[in-house]
Amino acid sequence: MKSTYLDLKKWGKLGLALVILGAASWGYQWAAYARPPLPQAIEALQSDSLVTVSADPWLSFSPAQAAPETGFIFYPGGRVDPRGYAPLMRALAAEGYLVIIPEMPLNMAPFDANAADEIRAYYPEIKRWVMGGHSVGGTMAAQYTFNHPGKISGLVFWASYPADSADLSGRQLPVTVIYGSLDPSVNADILAERIPLFPPQTIYVQIEGGDHHQFGAYEINPDEHFAAIGLTGQHQQIIEATLALLAEAAD
Repeated sequence: MKSTYLDLKKWGKLGLALVILGAASWGYQWAAYARPPLPQAIEALQSDSLVTVSADPWLSFSPAQAAPETGFIFYPGGRVDPRGYAPLMRALAAEGYLVIIPEMPLNMAPFDANAADEIRAYYPEIKRWVMGGHSVGGTMAAQYTFNHPGKISGLVFWASYPADSADLSGRQLPVTVIYGSLDPSVNADILAERIPLFPPQTIYVQIEGGDHHQFGAYEINPDEHFAAIGLTGQHQQIIEATLALLAEAAD
């Protein structure tokens, strides 16, 4: 009887350990999940005569026929595969800029807000750096810019804004904020509350009919889609506004 009890106790502990292990494994998979790129984003990862694409040590897009002097470090949005921004980054690189998208721990930029340090050190030939990011990635790009005065030549927010700890109102650098009119989380009303944190010269670009997730090319649930404009149309406006910021920073 005692032996049977001990056997049951042993198997009970083993079962509990397996449950805990399974829960931990599920929890990690949930935390590490990233929205996968759409087919057009995968296609944009191919090098050609205009843009060279590399995945090592970071996802990078570089003009194939020129030596860029301006680099653009882009922090991805939360739980988004960096490849989901490939069509837009490819378009920027085709205009003569080095574009780098670091992969974040658990796909969340707050876990490595200083990723730009290593990137900047890796490319000593780049004369000036511009930061940017989507959603929480933009917030972390702003934090990095705030913490490194004089090191970043421009900043662009894609559906994002700075945290209270990154007051940029006194900084003399080009800043552009791009947002969709149908974005429930970053829209004109919400940005109006954050205006005191931006430099006075900040440029605000509203994409009529744009939403939060069409700042990339990645899979979303149907109930997350609010856009009344096509993906290509929203991307074109994002690219144009970002190129304008990059050109201003390079002057």
